[in-house]
Amino acid sequence: MAEETQTEARENPRKIREGIVASTKMDKTLVVVATDRVRHRRYNKTVQRDKRLYVHDEENDANVGDRVRVQEIRPLSKTKRWRLVEILERSR
Repeated sequence: MAEETQTEARENPRKIREGIVASTKMDKTLVVVATDRVRHRRYNKTVQRDKRLYVHDEENDANVGDRVRVQEIRPLSKTKRWRLVEILERSR
């Protein structure tokens, strides 16, 4: 019974984002632009906010323009805190 409560409390709270690969110039690192749509607090207009995420890509698999899914991880470097989970759609 004690094991069940530990596993329930330790569910994975890591964030998952989707975005477009903007740069692959670094070795084993991607820059992904994740776009978030939020409502403006006062004017209620939908606003798009972009966030540039530095993503670890072990096999240098993704290319510029690919749609990817990334997951939050422990810090790997000064700026890199995400890892590539899967490539959703290849660029043409």
